[in-house]
Parts: sequence; structure tokens; C-alpha cells
Amino acid sequence: MLDIRNLTITFTDDFGGEAVLNVNLQMHQGERLGLVGESGSGKTMLALAVAGLYPRSRTDVTGEILFNGSDILKCSPKELRRLQGKEISMVFQEPMTSLNPLMKVGRQIEETLKLHTDLSPQRRRELALEVMDRVDLPEPELTYYKYPHQLSGGQRQRAMIASAIIADPKLLIADEPTTALDVTVQGQIIALLKRINVNRGVGVLFISHDLSVIRQLCSRVVVMHSGRIVEDGPTEEIFKSPQEDYTKQLISAIPTRSGRARKRLSAQWARE
Repeated sequence: MLDIRNLTITFTDDFGGEAVLNVNLQMHQGERLGLVGESGSGKTMLALAVAGLYPRSRTDVTGEILFNGSDILKCSPKELRRLQGKEISMVFQEPMTSLNPLMKVGRQIEETLKLHTDLSPQRRRELALEVMDRVDLPEPELTYYKYPHQLSGGQRQRAMIASAIIADPKLLIADEPTTALDVTVQGQIIALLKRINVNRGVGVLFISHDLSVIRQLCSRVVVMHSGRIVEDGPTEEIFKSPQEDYTKQLISAIPTRSGRARKRLSAQWARE
């Protein structure tokens, strides 16, 4: 489904430097793939490039991002609009920055259908209510008419996921969607994403700095550091027998039940 070949993304503004360096990555239809790394590792920029949302005015991009055979980097604006939302959807960390505070939740959830289909307003509403129920939003008939500020953090994230999956995309990119949530709600969102993957066959590219969250959801994990992929393999295999020192550092930094990290990242990785 997704084939990234020799992708390099270089900032051309005052930041300078390479955000992504010679990345090669493949993802199959229906796979749950975790992309993990610290802040600045390049994982979010890679995800934005896959979604066609990277900042073109600030970056120079080389390589290929093939999605079902089409190179996203060469798509026209019209072709990108067709893919975005309909074939590839993205859920961000903080829904309050993505949801329109002045628009009712139900209307925002059905926006993708309005852009990509000729369905009647009544049918769009019916599908919005169906998907709201599917993601466990309470009382969909009432929630449909609420504004984002009237929902809890977990409910807003569910609304964003509902909006992302209403058109049955083939790939759902989730960028740190559970970071701002408490542990209980975090577990619920992870279970929801897994259910969507299993029941609907939607591929999930899950981006996180937290390997413990990746372990709960993903069958395969890709570790990024300084714009490069440093390790790629089955999740349990990576946890049990990490090959790279950086991966070992990430695993050792996972908090224990006492809430303390087993071991902080070494000064070497912190500097980089």
C-alpha cells in the first residue's frame, strides 16, 4: 500500500538541516505500524509527507512516496485533495487545534463526505451518526449538535477519529493521538484504533515517542533517530532483542509501574 523510497526532506529556511534522511519504508494494507522516536527524530515530518501536508515553501524533498502506485510527491493539488480524507486521513495530538470551535461536532465529522461525495445532507447526517456510534461517542443524536468545547478530551479525540474514518480511508495516520489523555482514556483510544483496523481493514500508521503505547497497538515498529530509520521489525522482537543502542535506550526509558523510568536516555542521545 505504501512504499517510501530514498526520501530526504531538507529545511530550506533558517532552521536548515535534514528532517528526514534517505528513508526507505514499506507498509502493507491493513497493517498496524508504529513509528517511534524522540522529538526531532523526523517521525512527524515523515508522516506529514505521506499525508501530503509537509511545508512545501520551507522544504526541499527528494525521493518517492508511492501510495497504491501513485507518487504523492508528484500529485497535482487536485489529486492530493482527492487522496486526503478519502484515501489517507490523519488524526493529530490535540483535537482542539484541529476542530473548528465555532462549528458543531456532527457537521465537522461529515465534512469529508461533503467534499468527496454527492450524498444528500440527510444521508451524510445518517452516516455521521453511525460513525459516531462506532467510535463510542455518547448519545450521538445529542453530541452531533454540540460544540467541541462541550466535549471531554477523550470525546474530542473520538470525534476526530470519526471524522478521519467516515469515508473509509485505506490509511489512517495517528500522530501522538493519546499523549494529552489520561491513562484510562489512552487505553480506550488504543483499543478503538485496533478495532477500526480489525473490523474495517484500515491501515494504521501510529506515531509516538512512547514505545509502551506502540507495544499495545502495533504489530511492527520502526525506530527513527536524527531523521534516519535505525531499526525496523516485529514489535515483540524489538522489545525482547533490540539490536541498536538507541532502541535499547528508548526501551530502558519506559516508565515502570512505580512511574519512574528504568533508565534515562544517555547524554549522547540527549545531545543528538
